[in-house]
Amino acid sequence: MTLLYFIVAISLLVVIHEYGHFWVARRCGVEVLRFSVGFGKPLWSWKDKHGTEYAIAPIPLGGYVKMLDEREAPVPEHLLDRAFNRKPVWQRIAIASAGPIANFVFAIVAYWALFVGGTTGVVPVIGQVQPDSIAAQAGLQPGDEIVQVASTDTETWQEVQWTLLSYLGESTDLVIAVRSDSGALRQHTLQLNAWLSGSDSPEPLSGLGIVPRRYAVPAVVGELVSGGAAEAAGLQVGDKVVAVNEQAIDNWLTWVEVVRANPDTMLALQVERAGETVLVQMTPTVREQDGERIGFAGVQVEIPQLPESWLRDSHYDPLSALLKGLEKTWNLVGFTLESLWKMLAGDLSVKNLSGPITIAKVAGSSASGGLETFVDFLALLSVSLGVLNLLPVPMLDGGHILFYAIEAVRGKPLSERVQIVALQFGMFLLLSLMMVAFYNDISRLM
Repeated sequence: MTLLYFIVAISLLVVIHEYGHFWVARRCGVEVLRFSVGFGKPLWSWKDKHGTEYAIAPIPLGGYVKMLDEREAPVPEHLLDRAFNRKPVWQRIAIASAGPIANFVFAIVAYWALFVGGTTGVVPVIGQVQPDSIAAQAGLQPGDEIVQVASTDTETWQEVQWTLLSYLGESTDLVIAVRSDSGALRQHTLQLNAWLSGSDSPEPLSGLGIVPRRYAVPAVVGELVSGGAAEAAGLQVGDKVVAVNEQAIDNWLTWVEVVRANPDTMLALQVERAGETVLVQMTPTVREQDGERIGFAGVQVEIPQLPESWLRDSHYDPLSALLKGLEKTWNLVGFTLESLWKMLAGDLSVKNLSGPITIAKVAGSSASGGLETFVDFLALLSVSLGVLNLLPVPMLDGGHILFYAIEAVRGKPLSERVQIVALQFGMFLLLSLMMVAFYNDISRLM
C-alpha cells in the first residue's frame, strides 16, 4: 500500500507539472511530440488528433514533455515555425516556467478545497515541560495553550509545529504567547542558540522541551502483529492490560514503557477479557534502536476518539479560503527556500534531505490518516517540486529559464560549449544530491 500511495502521489504531481509545460507549449504554437508519465520504454501509449503521443512508462520517478526542436533532430521546412527553439525568448521562458507554476496552482487549489471543506486540529495545550529545557527556562507551564509563535497565530499543534520549523538552526529570541487555565495571556521569550542545527531529524517541540497534552489511552489491544510476542502469548484484540508483574497499568504509554524496558524477559500480564481476568505470560522480543536493546510486543493501540474540547474546527468561505490557500502556499515556498539555504550555510544538517523512500513512507502514513491528511501531503510535495524545479541549476526548469534570460539580455544564446559544460555540472550536482538523499533514506531505514 505504501508503494501504491507513492506511485499515486508522484504520478499525479508529475502529470500536473508536465501538463503545465504542455498547455503553455500548445498555446505558443509549439508541436508537442510526446507527453510521458514515467521514464523508460512505454508500457502503453496512444496518439491524439494533433499527433501527440501520450505514454505511461514503468519508472514512476518523473516524466517529460518532448517538443519539436532542431537541436534534437532535423525539422521539416513546413514545421520550423512550430519548433521550440524558433520561438521568442519570452515564450520559451513561459513554457519552462509553466510546470512549476502548475505545481503552485495545484497546491493553492488543494488548500482552498481543504479550507472550504473545513479542517480539524488538536488544540495546542502543553502537557509537560521538561526540566532544564528551553521552555522551562522561559517559564512555560503545563496547561498553557500556545496562541501565538512570534507574530503567527496558532490554533492547532500543526500550526505550532510549522511555525517552529522556520526557526531551525537559528540563534534568536523567540517570543511565544500562551493562555493559561484561568484565561490570562502571557508572553515568554525562548532563547535559541543554533537550535537543533546538528540534528538529523529535528523535532521542534521536544527540542524546546515541550510535551503536548496527551489523552489517557487505556492499554487495550487494537491489533496484533503476526508472529509477534503478544500473539504467541495468546493475547487477543480487545484485551485490556491492567497489570504487569503486579505493577498497575493505567494507560497505554505505561504499558509501552514496561515492554520496552524488558527485552527478552518473561512478563506476567493481568488482562481483562470479556469481563473476566486472564493471566498471560509474554516475553517481549528484542529490537535494536539507537544502539540500545528494547522490548517489542507486536501490538497496536486501539485509538479512542478525542474529546470535542480537545479539537478545533476551522471553516472558511470560498474567498477567504482562496486567500488562506495563497498564504499557505507562499509560506511553504519561503520555508523550502529558507531550508535549502540553511543546509548550504551549514545551519541545518544535510541529513534532513529526503529521497523517494522517505517520500513513499510519508505518502503511506498520510494516506492512512485520511483524505484530508493525504491532500495536505500532496500540496506540500507539489510546492517542494515546484520550488526545486525553479532553482537556477542546469537540467532543471530554472536552469533553462536562466539560459533564456541571459539570451534575452545578450541578444544571442550562450555558446553550445558553455551550455554543454553547464549541463554536465547540473547533472553532476543533481546526481550528488540524489545519492545523498538515497543515503539518508537508507540510514533512516537501518
